[in-house]
Amino acid sequence: MIDRLLTIDLPAEREIIVINDGSSDGTRDVLTALEGTPRLRIVHAERNRGKGHAIRLGLAHARGGVIAIQDADLELDPAQLGRLVEPLLSGEADVVYGSRFLGRRPDAPWLTLVANRALTALTNLLYGSSITDMETCYKIMRTSVARGLGLTADRFDIEPEITARLLKAGYRIAEQPVSFIPRSRAAGKKIGWRDGIAAIRVLVRHRFSA
Repeated sequence: MIDRLLTIDLPAEREIIVINDGSSDGTRDVLTALEGTPRLRIVHAERNRGKGHAIRLGLAHARGGVIAIQDADLELDPAQLGRLVEPLLSGEADVVYGSRFLGRRPDAPWLTLVANRALTALTNLLYGSSITDMETCYKIMRTSVARGLGLTADRFDIEPEITARLLKAGYRIAEQPVSFIPRSRAAGKKIGWRDGIAAIRVLVRHRFSA
């Protein structure tokens, strides 16, 4: 993933912030060997706290004007980022989502598709929106917008929290189609049904909070 991020075409300068979320599988050693690589910043968390904490940590270290969230599992090819950031750089949008459901049907397990569709439908029902992929990793926005959201989630509930706070603040989310190669549980996929329940709680709580 780092090799791809360093070489893809982007219409602006890039800063790659790698968050090692307390990994114990040799990730720290791999990243240590990359220290000093131009345009690469490496941040080590002392213990694993989840995707949400990793995103918030990366946001705190970012120096650029646009934030693009990228998982390291290669489900989403970062070559797509050049196209996705263009509406932000041109001033046409404050937020862009890369939707896995605007193009052809993803080759993912049916239960995963149903869960994603259901959570997105609930989001649209609660917030009066019309997005197609609430759970997408590709949430891209101005850094000032991201930092103004007041994010608190530590785990996978960061996805509904970002969307709920954006919609409640009145930001329009522009979507563009992206290709997606799903990772299996055998390959390390960790999100499960409990995370779906947590997402519902987050969406409802933020909708009816002050």
